[in-house]
Order: sequence, then C-alpha cells, then structure tokens
Amino acid sequence: MNKVMTRNKPTTGVRRHPGGRPPVRHDTRRPGPAPRHPAPGRGTSRTAAPAAPGPVPQPRPTDLFADRLVSVLSGRRPVHSMLRHTVGRAYDELAWLAERGPLRSGSHPVVRDIGYYVPRPGAIEAFARIAAGDRLRAMAFRLECGPDHRWRCTAVELGGPRMPRADDD
Repeated sequence: MNKVMTRNKPTTGVRRHPGGRPPVRHDTRRPGPAPRHPAPGRGTSRTAAPAAPGPVPQPRPTDLFADRLVSVLSGRRPVHSMLRHTVGRAYDELAWLAERGPLRSGSHPVVRDIGYYVPRPGAIEAFARIAAGDRLRAMAFRLECGPDHRWRCTAVELGGPRMPRADDD
C-alpha cells in the first residue's frame, strides 16, 4: 500500500510558513547562492553579466581640503569645523581670511581645478582655481601627513591681502 499524505487544512498547533516552504538554512560558512540569470528566450538577451562593483575610488586629500576650505571661506561652514584639520598658524590664517569673506559673493563658489606638488614624502603643496560667478580666484594651501597618518593643513593663502605676521608689528 502506498502512503499518500495530503494536508488540505492545517492541523491545530502546527505553525505554517508563508508560501508553504520551510525556512531556509543560513550557514555563514558557505558562500551565497549563485546569481540568478533570466532564462534565454524570454525577451532578454543573454549578455555578459554586469561587472561586480569594485572598490570606490577615494578622493585625494587635496580635493577634500579644497572643498572644505572653500566652504569655510564662502561662509557655508563655520571656521571651527576646520580646527582638527589644521595645525599651527594655518587655523589663524583661515580665521583671518574667513572674517573678511573673500568668497562671499552672490554666487556659489566652485572648485574648478586642483594642482599639487610633492616637495617631500608626507607633504603636499596644492593650488585650486575657484570660480565664483564670473570671477576666478586662486587659493594655495599646504598639507602635511602627521604621525597618525592624517592629513592636516599647515598653511593657506588666497589672492589678496595676507595676514600680518606677529613679528611684523
């Protein structure tokens, strides 16, 4: 006699899973399932699968600092947001420049181009061309890599008057 098991209605006390399937075993030691491809001939062409996303390229420190400095000099960010990113006299120079608002024009300043020079390992001297409306300005800054492998700004200059030195009094 062949046994046939049918389950037309659930028995009391037995929990049924949605969709009628038992839960899937999740074993972290095994790789995930193979990617599913649509069956050929169902309106899709079978081409090479899209490449897996590779590592996202990290922006250079010159790009990050140029954007940060422009946002401070244009008044979009407070000067103290650069406190942990500057060393020595650079913070004073930045605060002096920011209070004069050199990039606070009617339009939003944008970094157009960045160039840099590496005078020695762990130091970068950079320049940026900044467009604000129909004006083009130049900004120069120096970055140095500290013992904790973090880049910090050690000098900043923007075209125009410079901050007076303490020994120039």
